[in-house]
Amino acid sequence: MAKTFLQAEWKKLAMANYKVDPKLLLPFLPLKTELDFWKNTCYVSLVGFMFQDTKIKGFKIPFHTDFEEVNLRFYVRFKDNDKWKRGVVFIKEIVPKHALTFVANTVYGENYETMPMAHNWTIDSDKQVIEYKWRKKTKWHSIKVQTGLDLLEIDEGSEEEFITEHYWGYTKINNSKTSEYGVEHPKWYVYKTVDYNIDVSFGDIYGQTFSFLDNVNPTSVFLAEGSLIEVKDGKTI
Repeated sequence: MAKTFLQAEWKKLAMANYKVDPKLLLPFLPLKTELDFWKNTCYVSLVGFMFQDTKIKGFKIPFHTDFEEVNLRFYVRFKDNDKWKRGVVFIKEIVPKHALTFVANTVYGENYETMPMAHNWTIDSDKQVIEYKWRKKTKWHSIKVQTGLDLLEIDEGSEEEFITEHYWGYTKINNSKTSEYGVEHPKWYVYKTVDYNIDVSFGDIYGQTFSFLDNVNPTSVFLAEGSLIEVKDGKTI
């Protein structure tokens, strides 16, 4: 059994999900994986959330326990001994600390980038507004979601289940190697979205392949409460 590399709380995950042409993702697809679909739909998701109480190999690193992350990801599956593993591939992950970028890129071969970041959580008696912001050069980008406060179970077979229930990470190291690592967490609860606003220049952040998303409304936007998570040591497949 793989040992735990990182343990943290992932909290208030704002998820905006976009339908895309599968052909766009093929250059990013790691070896031995294939695209995963929900009802014949291929998704990329913009996800903003907080890391809290982060430990690496059981130790807290000063000034690196609580921080924002925003990523753009898509969904894959890998057949391992006749069993399908469902996972995610990250186009890019943005964090505010250079040390986090160094560790993630070195240990897992991920595509992390360091940018100034901020978040605003406003929780009132009947609603909450959760916002994540990051700056590239002089422009601030953001994802903001307004929801009620009632926690809702995720329905079996739903889009929310598909988006949240991928428990493996896969990274394209090169054309002949793929990195795999496990992510463990309980099934999450979600909130009903009342309103949202996404102000992102996707081409500037993620490359011109994704610039068309500037003018596309997401298929869905929801907020997951999150939980304690564990990221396991990786291996090469």
